[in-house]
Amino acid sequence: MRKLFGTDGVRGIANIELTPELAFKLGQAGSFVLAQQREGTRPRIIVGKDTRISGDMLEGALIAGICSMGADALKVGVIPTPAVANLTGKYKATCGIVISASHNPVEDNGIKFFGAGGFKLPDEVEAEIEHLITSEAEITWRPRGIDVGRTYEVKEAQNNYLEYLCSCLEQPRGWRKMTVVLDCANGAAYESGPQLWRQMGVRLITINDQPNGININKDCGSTYPGALKNAVMEYNADIGIAYDGDADRCIVIDEEGNELDGDHILLICARDMKNRGGLTPAKIVATVMSNIGLNIALARDHIAVESCSVGDRYVVEKMKETKALLGGEQSGHIIFRQHANTGDGLLTSLKIAEVMQRTDRPLSELARELVKQPQLLVNVRINPAEKDVIMEQPLVKAAIQEAEQRLGSWGKLVVRPSGTEPLFRIMAQGPDQGLLEELIRNIKNSLEKGR
Repeated sequence: MRKLFGTDGVRGIANIELTPELAFKLGQAGSFVLAQQREGTRPRIIVGKDTRISGDMLEGALIAGICSMGADALKVGVIPTPAVANLTGKYKATCGIVISASHNPVEDNGIKFFGAGGFKLPDEVEAEIEHLITSEAEITWRPRGIDVGRTYEVKEAQNNYLEYLCSCLEQPRGWRKMTVVLDCANGAAYESGPQLWRQMGVRLITINDQPNGININKDCGSTYPGALKNAVMEYNADIGIAYDGDADRCIVIDEEGNELDGDHILLICARDMKNRGGLTPAKIVATVMSNIGLNIALARDHIAVESCSVGDRYVVEKMKETKALLGGEQSGHIIFRQHANTGDGLLTSLKIAEVMQRTDRPLSELARELVKQPQLLVNVRINPAEKDVIMEQPLVKAAIQEAEQRLGSWGKLVVRPSGTEPLFRIMAQGPDQGLLEELIRNIKNSLEKGR
């Protein structure tokens, strides 16, 4: 049974669950496994991080493990997660590793790997790395002398990443003036985000761009958009943009103060791409958590929606399978497959603003086609180790079956363990808010009794 890797790498409370010892072993085992796939070359591994206070501690241990296997570590410092994915290809690295727990609170941290093409590692490769660690199998080969790895600081990494982002735009310069409010979540985009938008020539107001190691995601960023909404209205801005702690996702606020999530972003970008002949085939990928209103709105433009499990790795897999060029999650992870193999908050925000520039339409008007059905999401704190046992409880099965029957074909129900937190997520959609509340309450009670 796998114990370390979730849907987005290895996560845990820093120095308690995700310890320096574990970080060392991940660097060591990851370097060993990935080096076997590229025999004859000295492994080069990019290492980036967000602004958490525990980042330095874990970075040191991780790099020690990397170098102990004869691999070189390329330190790119505090930088968005998608930048590491992109730079892995640019620098022809064996892999990229990010130290971040994304939108989680500061006490958490995580370590996730990207393969040579910027894709997250396949499940079987993660399982091989995990086996080396959890089985306590000894890696007997150790380099010596000149074969031990070195550490290099890559100072041009951020500029290289920003150059790539601008290359993804049809018109990277000469935009009409617009006012942008940017919430950097005191996280990985606190420097790159403002630098990018200043290059675009907009009137820029930044908030939550002063990280101190402990304020990442604290009442700010994509999961706490209240301050951003207020700033958009105060400055009469055209758009507000909020990244999360590692900037692989974003949500936006329109000029009227309305919050627009990943479903809105998928709608706006899909319609724009299709209108310009850039959405072939005419389909997108969205997760089971997306609102059914997205399907209804896109059907008017003859755009199909392919469904997949939650997690941007599964979005990418489904996109490859169906040849879709656009996909994403309601949370704001959006993948533009012609440009990237992972979610990128900075790229997504640029693409939204580019549609506004191209059409000369306000953001609220672009998003108006999406009429969401009532949707309710409730989290239940449960030990992930108990998930399989709980889901087999007759009481839980009965509550889920009843909910599915009562929602019928016009509703949607998802009950799943989180891949990044010790939670069960219960999501229901349907035309009646009262019914959703009743059904979720029943399922929540059954989960808690099934523990």
